Amino acid sequence: MLTDTHLHLHFPQYDLDRDEVIRRAIAGGVGLMINVGTDLEDSRKAVQVAETYPEVYAAVGYHPHESKNASREELAELEKLVAHPRVVGVGEVGLDYFHNHSPQETQREIFRVFLSWYRRHQKPIILHCREAYEDMLRLLKDELEPPCRGVIHCYSSDSEMMFKFLELGFYVAFGGALTYKKNETLREACRQCPLDRLLIETDAPYLAPQSRRGERNEPLFLVETAKFIASLRGCDPERLFTETTANARRLFDLC
Repeated sequence: MLTDTHLHLHFPQYDLDRDEVIRRAIAGGVGLMINVGTDLEDSRKAVQVAETYPEVYAAVGYHPHESKNASREELAELEKLVAHPRVVGVGEVGLDYFHNHSPQETQREIFRVFLSWYRRHQKPIILHCREAYEDMLRLLKDELEPPCRGVIHCYSSDSEMMFKFLELGFYVAFGGALTYKKNETLREACRQCPLDRLLIETDAPYLAPQSRRGERNEPLFLVETAKFIASLRGCDPERLFTETTANARRLFDLC
């Protein structure tokens, strides 16, 4: 069985066939999924999906793109969701300097709020980082005491940077972008990632693997990425499936 550690099944791209998408994933071997919120209303929807399907859990947070909209009142309401029994993590949260949809200082301010939630609620944190790795490391070191419990999702940097997150205790998740032809630096990071810290995700509906590139992604397509990673690392696919699911269960306290 595989575990998709990051996807967005509550997004409108699945409104017409959500049941079928989840059934296809389970039939194809993806038996656990973590449905991730990106703001208050979105996180509420993520939790609703997790309440409906026993194979789906949720995480709640504010994507850095939305940081400028995160009022004190909304954050207070969002924090209430952290205690929900189907919520297994805080996220996705972090920094994104590539798009800068929210001012960088606002992103950092809101990210500090979520780091305080991590300390208070003791649930793993799901990090989004793009073109902001040095700032994220600095904030993590300032705010948290290692070993940290969390994952840097959809990893997009090199091996050297990856090991800095590993040293803090984080898991590293790779997705469909790993299969794209020009991503050799990312593939080398995946080769070097210790197996006991490796996670796999789709980030569906985004970032479908190479054979489906340009299509709506879905959790079933995790199988292609997982097989690609097994080949990349020269290991038996079944072992990779088993070990990465064990990692996900350990990180997110999944039964």
